[in-house]
Amino acid sequence: MVTLDEKIQRAQRLLRKLQDDEPMLAIRLAHVGEEQRESSRRFAAEIMAHTQAELKRLKEAQAAAYSELTIPAPAD
Repeated sequence: MVTLDEKIQRAQRLLRKLQDDEPMLAIRLAHVGEEQRESSRRFAAEIMAHTQAELKRLKEAQAAAYSELTIPAPAD
């Protein structure tokens, strides 16, 4: 099973790769039509937005998990 930390690392890695690839995407799309270029850019933007939202959700889940571990339990 993939841990929460691994999921966060994967999402961060994907987001970093997408951001680093933006300049190259423009070069790869230079030879296609304007409609295809816009479609590809929109898709890349949607993937980035989805990944950012997923990363935020995972970090919130991680914070909740850690806060559960640090909440003191009442003594019997």
